[in-house]
Amino acid sequence: MEKPDISGDEQQIRDLIAEQHRAVCRKDVGAILRHYSEDAVIFNVKPPYQIRDRQDWRRIWETSLAHFPVSFGTETRDMEIAVSGDLAIVHYLLRFTGLPGLQPWMRDTVVYQREQDAWKIVHEHSSAPFDPETSKVVFEFE
Repeated sequence: MEKPDISGDEQQIRDLIAEQHRAVCRKDVGAILRHYSEDAVIFNVKPPYQIRDRQDWRRIWETSLAHFPVSFGTETRDMEIAVSGDLAIVHYLLRFTGLPGLQPWMRDTVVYQREQDAWKIVHEHSSAPFDPETSKVVFEFE
């Protein structure tokens, strides 16, 4: 059995993340959803906090993106990717740029599974860190 090319898998995952972020900036919901497995579970940063239905996830994206300006971007940092066989786990910090007002960082953890030679998101967890003393969201990281 041939050992998978880990560096190639990591590059594929990086390319998928970049493509998904470009799709978000284009407000192309179909292209965004293409990256998700049919039975993906998403823990969202805003209500509803757990999504298991693809059509619900589509509606959330459509509703959310309607509030974004025509032109905006994304920025990521501290991305780490671990690949083992047909599973990959990625975590990074993400924020949207070019939006009016605050541009807070969010934390994303994404689990990919190889399905018929294509990587698909099977679980995504987005969150905003908070200060437990004040119960307020922390907008900037050190």
